[in-house]
Amino acid sequence: MKLKPSGRQGHGRWNSACGSKQPLSLPNDEAQAMLRAVEADVMVVAAYGLILPQAVLDLPRLGCLNIHASILPRWRGAAPIQRAILAGDAESGVTIMQMEAGLDTGPMRHVVTTPIGLDDTAASLHDRLMALGASAIVDVLATPDRYPPVIQPEAGVTYAQKLSKEEAGLDWNLPAAELDRRVRGYCPVPGAWTRLGGETLKVWAATPVAGSGMPGMVIAADRHGLTVACGEGALCITSLQPAGGKRLEASAFVAGRPGLAGQQLG
Repeated sequence: MKLKPSGRQGHGRWNSACGSKQPLSLPNDEAQAMLRAVEADVMVVAAYGLILPQAVLDLPRLGCLNIHASILPRWRGAAPIQRAILAGDAESGVTIMQMEAGLDTGPMRHVVTTPIGLDDTAASLHDRLMALGASAIVDVLATPDRYPPVIQPEAGVTYAQKLSKEEAGLDWNLPAAELDRRVRGYCPVPGAWTRLGGETLKVWAATPVAGSGMPGMVIAADRHGLTVACGEGALCITSLQPAGGKRLEASAFVAGRPGLAGQQLG
């Protein structure tokens, strides 16, 4: 069995080291000719970021398998890990699916799940799912008869739209619990952010706490961090990064800026 590794640009160090090529566009004849020359039995795709044309899907004898970071059919699309955290899902997982022309619509071969912890960020969940996916794809490739294709149910389909920097701005009118999910879901990219005066602050870590006040007002600035009133409850920012600066513990940021209490974020 010949395997053709693939990966999204920036995630392909292993492929580059091993001499594997990563076409940035597959509709062109040159890229397809390169794949055809491999004479692969099966192709495996992980975080490639491009839709494979039918001509490519038809090349391997056993088709193309995708390692998708969600429990399909929930969170088809570009940002399943982040959207699961943002939505407050209790669990996430990896689906090994047989690829077809649609966006993550193909039959499922294997599904593994993992709980989403209250302190999980997109980064920590990504790393856990990466390990689960690596194990799951080996299982499917080694014993394919144990994992026959199962058509995805029509009920429960959701789409994980691409992330934008604009959506990661924190709206302090929201409940603290939701803002906590946003901080974790956008960590590290695109990164939750807020403004203090004319300065943009990237929020790396925070935790919901008791507190009240005008949404966006700093109600405490001390060794615990920067506590900000929300639409419901309060959020204590524990790690942040000023524009053009480095990531700091919020306590260090507070120590260098007296008089933060009473100021307005947003």
